[in-house]
This record gives sequence, C-alpha cells and structure tokens, in this order.
Amino acid sequence: MPQPLTWSSNLTWNAPGAVWNGVAAPPTTTMPNDNRISAAVTAADKAVILTKINEIAALLPFLVNLTKDERIQLPKLGPASLGFDEQCASYMSTAPNLVPPFVDPAEVTKDRALRLILADIWRELRKLCEKVDDTLMLVGSEIWMADLSFYQTVKQASRRGVGGADTIYDDLKERFPGVSGDEEEPPAPTPPTP
Repeated sequence: MPQPLTWSSNLTWNAPGAVWNGVAAPPTTTMPNDNRISAAVTAADKAVILTKINEIAALLPFLVNLTKDERIQLPKLGPASLGFDEQCASYMSTAPNLVPPFVDPAEVTKDRALRLILADIWRELRKLCEKVDDTLMLVGSEIWMADLSFYQTVKQASRRGVGGADTIYDDLKERFPGVSGDEEEPPAPTPPTP
C-alpha cells in the first residue's frame, strides 16, 4: 500500500509506487487506546475463587454483621485511642485489683489478640477488594465508552438515512439513562484518564 504524502516526505522522481496525477492514500487514523483491560475469568476459575472466599468465611465463623445503628452507637477503638488501650492493658495486668468485676481480663486479652489478627487480615483483604473494585469500575467505564460511541454513530447514521439505523436509534434513545426526549444529547464520549 502506498505511503501517504507528508510535508517531510522525501520525494524522488519515478520512485516505486509513485503515480503521476495519482491520489495519495488517506492518512490512517488511530483511536486512543481506551482498552486498558482485556481479561477473562473462566467459569472454572470463578468457581474456585468463590470456593476460596467461602473457605475463608468458614475459617472465621465468629464474624458478625452490625446494623447501621450499631455501627453508629458502638464506642470505637481507633488510631487515636490505641495508645490509651496499650496503657490500660499494662495497668490491668499490674493492678488487677482495679479491674471492675464485670470486666473479664482474659476475654479482653483474647479480644486484643483477635483485633490484631483481624486487622492484618483486613489490610490484605482491603487491598484485594480495592483492586477488584477499581477493575470493575474500569471495565464498566470501557463498556460505557463503547456504548456511547456506538449510540453516537447510530444517531448520525439515522440522521443520514442509513438503512436500519432509525429502528436501532429509536430503541436506544428510549433506553438511554436520564434522557427523556429527542433533543437531549448524551455526553460526548471522552477517553478515561490514565
């Protein structure tokens, strides 16, 4: 295929492929690479992953679900109060006579150990969940960009009288989220930022 002419082309008389009064090949346009992820998970791998998640849940049978109200009302041990807890732990062991009778020091020690282990597990799960969430968002974005591009192309084809485009456009127009009429335009597709 002949190379398109450019301002910096080095033209030579009678060069192979040169044509007198010929038509230069149109420049090729490339779309930006909006496909940042191209992957698949087999049904077998999905089954294994879900089995592993269930196995992890089975190893933690004591996990609970709190209500929204419980999450709001429960006193919280956080980064600001960890130093206080360390001091309390030290004093509870050195001054057991001051521990209230309704507080079981062995259970509090057990809770502290469990909290440290769960915090380590949570950090690793959180990193994984963040990656899954980000990937899910990116895949959805790529789908949405393709859908918007297709919609715009169908709309233009419909305006130009391309056969079959009206039916597709009318169907998509009715289903386009948030649009309630002919005149409103969906936002033009913009590539996601890297």
